[in-house]
Amino acid sequence: GACGFGEYGRNISDGNVAGVYRLYNNGIGCGACYQVRCTTSPQICTDKGVNIVVTDYGQGDNTDFILSHHAFEAMAQPGTADRLFAYGVVDVEYQRVPCQYVGHKIQVKVHENSRNPDYLAIIMLYQAGKSDILSVDIWQQGKWVEMRRSFGAVFDMSNPPLGAISLRFNVQDSAGSKWAVEAPNVIPPNWKAGVAYDTNIQL
Repeated sequence: GACGFGEYGRNISDGNVAGVYRLYNNGIGCGACYQVRCTTSPQICTDKGVNIVVTDYGQGDNTDFILSHHAFEAMAQPGTADRLFAYGVVDVEYQRVPCQYVGHKIQVKVHENSRNPDYLAIIMLYQAGKSDILSVDIWQQGKWVEMRRSFGAVFDMSNPPLGAISLRFNVQDSAGSKWAVEAPNVIPPNWKAGVAYDTNIQL
């Protein structure tokens, strides 16, 4: 999808994923989690609804979420999914909820388009909690340099520094507070495209 998550975006949250329109926020909304429940009919819709992860951008006629088939079905009472699908478009209510990834801290994945040593693109996986990563800085020649948001949740840089790479995540929580989290030497010198590297960070 438009966030750039690749297979992670297809499989995360048991496939309960969604494209969003206004909530996409130029890619800042990628990876956010929401509880979504339909309000069309109490005989069809569950009180709990479904928890989804934003992995894509999409828009329709006044549409906030374009749910995966699996996520749409999960909003329905047992045995009523066909009746819910028959509506096609349903009214929903939703709220932001913390993402929870048991056993995972944030991973920095080197995007498949990267080419060592000339071009580095990264994306963060398993971003728990309710905070957004606004921007990412890379340590280069004794100072922090802001990476470009290439698209979605992908940040990139031409001619990245040689050796181990340190990053700094600039974060904002749901109350609007901002802070920075450093990940020293998180990417090794011999980094490879498509490989995800663990951090000790959880937001």
